[in-house]
Formats: sequence, C-alpha cells, structure tokens
Amino acid sequence: RRGEMAKSTQLIDNEVFRAYATYTAIVLLKMMLMSLVTAYYRLTRKAFVNPEDAESFGKGESSKKFLRTDPDVERARRGHLNDLENIVPFVGIGLLYALSGPELSTALLHFRMFTGARILHTFAYLIPLPQPGRGLSWAVGYSVTFSMAYKVLKTAWLL
Repeated sequence: RRGEMAKSTQLIDNEVFRAYATYTAIVLLKMMLMSLVTAYYRLTRKAFVNPEDAESFGKGESSKKFLRTDPDVERARRGHLNDLENIVPFVGIGLLYALSGPELSTALLHFRMFTGARILHTFAYLIPLPQPGRGLSWAVGYSVTFSMAYKVLKTAWLL
C-alpha cells in the first residue's frame, strides 16, 4: 500500500500536472477573492440579507433599513456565481485533461487562456467594462473547458 501512495505523489513530477495545479490554484484563489469583494461591498454599502448581519449596524427596528439589496453587492455576487459555474467544471475537467496525456504546450495554452479569460471576466464584471468584453471573456473560458472535455472524451472513448 505504501508503494501505491508513492506512485500517486509522483504526479507532481509531471509537468502538465504541475501546470494544472498552478493555474487551478490561481483561479480558485481568484474565486475566493470574490467572496471578500462581496463582503467588502456589503460592509461599505451596509446592505445585508441576514437580520443578524444588519444588527451589527443597528438594533431592532433601526437594523431593518440595512436589510436590502445593493446594485454593487449584487454585481459582485453575480460575478462570484459565474465563477462557481465556470471554475468548478474547469477544475474537474482540467484534472481529467491533465491526466489524459496532452502535450505540455497545448495544456499550457488551455490553462493560461482559461485563467486569463476568468481574470478578464472579473474585471469586466466589477468595473464594469462594456459588452462584449464580459461575454467574450466568458465564451473563451467556456470554450477552453469544452475543448479539454472533448480531448478527454476522445482519449478515453477513442472518439
């Protein structure tokens, strides 16, 4: 059993897997940062959805004015939700892709394009940048994940 564990830890010697781990860590950290951005907007705009949070700024009836929505908070939340919808599939499909034996240069292209697209998407959402910037950055990231999924299916099912 000890030998099996040693084999699985040798994945870190694989350059494609190391690239996957690097870019996955970047996009996951970026997604985590979106939680902090949302919290920042909630605190600075004093816009809360939970009564116990609103009571930090007032007690009883006076706290009810802080139970509200705010456009900046909602924009940050939507950006975070979009990350969840796109980064989570990238993590799973990217792992399968990294294990499917792609060329390092091709894998780096996929990982870098996805990471760049998600970072641009975040800026496009939060600034906000005019369309089609946000839509194009989403489409690039989505296409990259789809491309990796196709490669995994082609390798596994011999499509």
